[in-house]
Amino acid sequence: MQILIEPENQWADIDRATTVLNLLKKLELRPNQAIVIRNGELLTPDRQIDPEDSITVRKTASRG
Repeated sequence: MQILIEPENQWADIDRATTVLNLLKKLELRPNQAIVIRNGELLTPDRQIDPEDSITVRKTASRG
C-alpha cells in the first residue's frame, strides 16, 4: 500500500495495514499525531482500509 505522508510529501510502502490504527502504528505515529484521509474522507482509527485505497497521512502539530 502506498501512503502519502504530508507535510513532507513523501511516499511510504506499508504492508498489511488493515485499519487506520494499524497503519499509524506501522508509521510510528499515535492517532493524535496525524489525520488519515481516504479519497477526501477523514478516517477514524477503527476504520478498515484496503490495499487499493488512496491514503494520505497528514501529520498534525500542537502549536500552543
